[in-house]
Amino acid sequence: MYNGKEKFIKLIFTVLAFSSLLFLLGIIVVLFKESFPILKNIKIFDFIFGIHWYPTHEPPEYGILPLITASFWVTLGAMIVCIPLGIGSALYINELASPRQKQILKPTIEILAGIPSIVFGFFGMLIVAPFLQNLFNIPTGLCAFTASLVLGIMAIPTVTSLAEDALSFVPKSFKEASYALGANRWQTLVKVIIPASMSGISTSIILGMSRIVGETMTVLMVSGGSAIIPKSIFDPVRPMTSTIAAEMGESAVGSEHYHALFAIGLILFLITLIFNVIAEHISKKHRVKLGLNR
Repeated sequence: MYNGKEKFIKLIFTVLAFSSLLFLLGIIVVLFKESFPILKNIKIFDFIFGIHWYPTHEPPEYGILPLITASFWVTLGAMIVCIPLGIGSALYINELASPRQKQILKPTIEILAGIPSIVFGFFGMLIVAPFLQNLFNIPTGLCAFTASLVLGIMAIPTVTSLAEDALSFVPKSFKEASYALGANRWQTLVKVIIPASMSGISTSIILGMSRIVGETMTVLMVSGGSAIIPKSIFDPVRPMTSTIAAEMGESAVGSEHYHALFAIGLILFLITLIFNVIAEHISKKHRVKLGLNR
């Protein structure tokens, strides 16, 4: 009787585990199926490196280099914001904060990670954008810089939480050995703790980058929506995610425009998949390393 229940429960969990793979496979199949028609009519090189995105023009132009460039600059700017703040917050919580401060800071940061992205979008559009417009005397506050700043703030909780977990996995014996050799707290932090947890910290950065690359509503609201190659970080831009969100409802099902948007989604999916595979590889190396050290 007990063995039968155990086998049944094992079967349920096995089905649930493999269903995730089936969903992933289904997404990949749909993306390739819907992207293939546009790639038959347009060379992949022209599609990726074309500098004009005018799907309603006659004839239409489907060059996504401005969208890729916008995604790159927004992601780079967001990482410049979130990496020092996120890693610094994790180091403070793990190494410097008192137990009382840890009880307040860690749950607060994790709550911030659960705030819907549209709330950040409203915050950026109504508060950050006008402030930056007046501060830098620019034509509009809805630009790549604003998108980078808001997305960087959004990614801080993800980076902080994962980096703090990585720091907490460093064995206490490492710290005790460092102190026994005469190192102070700063030397122990820089020379021992950070190098020992670097794989986990790298994973947190990559996963934070994945969230930034895949974010939709926030960039749609604060990036400006201009599908041009930006000459300055204060220019309005349109990343790949916001292009899909803004234009999918306007494209006729089965049209070239429709399939081109799916092709953008395919490229975005592949980029995010690569980031997650790298993060999993680094995380696995980190777990193995700690297992061997313990």
